[in-house]
Amino acid sequence: MKIYTKKGDKGITGLLGGTRVSKNNIRIEAYGTIDELNSYLGLISSLSICGFYKDQINEVQDRLFTMGSLLASDPNKSNLQLPMLDLKDIQKLEAWIDEFEKTIPALTSFILPGGHPTGAHVHVARCICRRAERIVVALSEIDQVDERILSYLNRLSDYLFVLSRKLNFEQGSKEQLWLPRN
Repeated sequence: MKIYTKKGDKGITGLLGGTRVSKNNIRIEAYGTIDELNSYLGLISSLSICGFYKDQINEVQDRLFTMGSLLASDPNKSNLQLPMLDLKDIQKLEAWIDEFEKTIPALTSFILPGGHPTGAHVHVARCICRRAERIVVALSEIDQVDERILSYLNRLSDYLFVLSRKLNFEQGSKEQLWLPRN
């Protein structure tokens, strides 16, 4: 199988189910942004972080692939058996957040993204996640989207925020509080 097909040379691509759409279609933008987030998490996983966090990130990456396949599918034409997101996937993120929050200082102010380079990268991933969420919301307003995708993305951005704080805390990187000017 060749990696190139030349079918997209005119700006058209295919959804699972055979429907052909413009490469600027919001559905393509949605799963493309999920792919961007997944790739960025791969970058974070390649950094010097303990295996425990890598395992969590790898599990999230798997769920993002599931999400991408669901978003790449034409909900009106595809009858493929695709993997699904489950409520347990969302609950697992919540459990991870709860465990991290037991071990880091309570949040008393907004903080500026940054800190240790690894924590700062996780902040960027959080922003990509939020953008993916906004695009999926826009898609859901015009086409069918599994509501668990939105719930997962919303919780994932929370997880990434707390993970960045946890990694910064473990590296001894002091959080920069946002002190608004008067």
